[in-house]
Amino acid sequence: MAETWIRLLGPPRIESAGTAPRQPRGRKAWAVLAYLALQPGGTGRTRTAALLFPDAEDPLGALRWNLSELRRTLGTESIGGDPLRLVLPAGWNCDAMAALAPSKDADPRTFDGELLEGLTFEECPAFESWLEDQRHRLENAFLTLLYEASLAALAAGRADDAVDLATRALHLDPFNADCHAVLIKALVSLGEYRRAREQADKCRELYRRELGLGVPAEVRRALSDAAPAAEPGLPASSAAVRSYLDAAEASLSAGSVDRGLEQLRLAAELAQRTGDHHLLAESLVTLSGALIHQAGGRGAEVADLLHRALKSEGLDPEALQGARNPGRPASRVAAAAYRELGYLSVQRGIPDRAAGWLEQAARAADGFDDERSRILAIQGMAASDTAHYTEALAALVESSRLATAAGGRRLLAFSQALTGRVHLLRGDLEPAAECLDRAQELIAAEHWTAFEPFVAGLRGETFLAAGRLEDAAPLIDRSWVMADVAGDHCYLTLAAGAKARLSMALDDQAAAESWLKRGLDTTPWYLWYRARLLDTAAEVAIDAGSPAAGDYADRLGTMASRGALRELLVRAHSHRAVLGDAAAAETIPWLAKDIDNPALNEYLTRRGQL
Repeated sequence: MAETWIRLLGPPRIESAGTAPRQPRGRKAWAVLAYLALQPGGTGRTRTAALLFPDAEDPLGALRWNLSELRRTLGTESIGGDPLRLVLPAGWNCDAMAALAPSKDADPRTFDGELLEGLTFEECPAFESWLEDQRHRLENAFLTLLYEASLAALAAGRADDAVDLATRALHLDPFNADCHAVLIKALVSLGEYRRAREQADKCRELYRRELGLGVPAEVRRALSDAAPAAEPGLPASSAAVRSYLDAAEASLSAGSVDRGLEQLRLAAELAQRTGDHHLLAESLVTLSGALIHQAGGRGAEVADLLHRALKSEGLDPEALQGARNPGRPASRVAAAAYRELGYLSVQRGIPDRAAGWLEQAARAADGFDDERSRILAIQGMAASDTAHYTEALAALVESSRLATAAGGRRLLAFSQALTGRVHLLRGDLEPAAECLDRAQELIAAEHWTAFEPFVAGLRGETFLAAGRLEDAAPLIDRSWVMADVAGDHCYLTLAAGAKARLSMALDDQAAAESWLKRGLDTTPWYLWYRARLLDTAAEVAIDAGSPAAGDYADRLGTMASRGALRELLVRAHSHRAVLGDAAAAETIPWLAKDIDNPALNEYLTRRGQL
């Protein structure tokens, strides 16, 4: 049977080799099909009818007609029930669905085009808003698939393929430093040193001309970094590698990050020379973990290390979704590599990709409770970022339980801090305070200063939300100072937002604007932090009557759409509505309905938007 493809990317159509399949009639039928395709959990009939047929005399009747039209095309069993679900017939595929959950052999170069390209729905403002959000989300997915495939190709020794994939990714986002870095790494791997330098020069000029910035650190490292050379007489043995790994652990625990990283790079070099693939994978994962959690690394360098680790462990990093590597035994090293890739995806605002990596991590972590605790904590973080708060709390409670059983005080501090964040965002201040106080105690006991800015800042915001400004101020100040000392742009962004909100509570508009400028000058990897700061910036600008408010709201909306940050997307629409956007005002109740957050509902009610 020939494969049939529903093409929702680009001009919508249905294709099947050697035949001319029936096409749905009418743009509303295509709209219903696209909406159902991107709602895997199903959606209520009444909600769908209100979304797509707001002006019809009989919205449910109009929906029934379009569902019948789709069944005539796809088959009688393809759509039904309440909530409605799309079930593709055997041999059928959908490009938009495949882009978000690609199969093992999917080629990311085949995903191209805008969702429902050429179709507009001005008479359905809520659907038009949904469509714009999904277009941003899918564009982000395309970019990520190309980037990750280029890393996997580089790890597999196919540098020419990596060049092609990274080049395509840069067509989507010319300012993406990670894609520039992978392209340069691939060119160096091919021995194309002149082209690699030219690419770095192009990136430098682009950043200087368009952004007024210097060349990104990732690009600079891709062109110039080399692993430290081990002493010629040092044997490449398992004992030597283990010794360097142990020495690095001691260095990192003592706060000597640069020394620890140097020792880990030496361990990886020696492990490569031993020919022990598992030892190499362990060394690469340990190095990447230190770069991520000790040195703030989030870019192409650490992703490349993790892909190389999976390849060395005998796993296929190009099998990015689905039933990958079936039947393999549990592996702590593989679980850690998948988990770190999931963590990077969460911070970059790619929840669909993060879910796939973390699912792989969970399968590989069977029997390792401490690793399962870490994975659950990151799943809770992802759920919190995307405003699935019930799911977030369930994951974080289980993470805390496993961390307690394993005796992992840092693990427990991490899970408790994230639990406190969920309670704070939902306005549940008492449980938020309890979790954050517990996290602070554990951090003090562990001397874990690197994580302190996060917890201190959130605890300060808990006091701020309770109106206890004198208690909030010293904690928020400490959050900023500790983040500044560490040079961590993610925590600097978090602390700057807290300082701005504290300044507004103290009726100091000028100080709030100053802190926002300092925060917006940072370059955090974590998309949620940046989006939350833009949310605060929009509020402050609206209060001041500043013309910058609209720009902040638009930037927030685009960022939240790309990262599926549902609550922050609602808040972007709320700011637009305050500024006079009637379509945004009409969209708010529809967007907010599925978010279980009393604090959000209270906020929208105060603004007269619910």
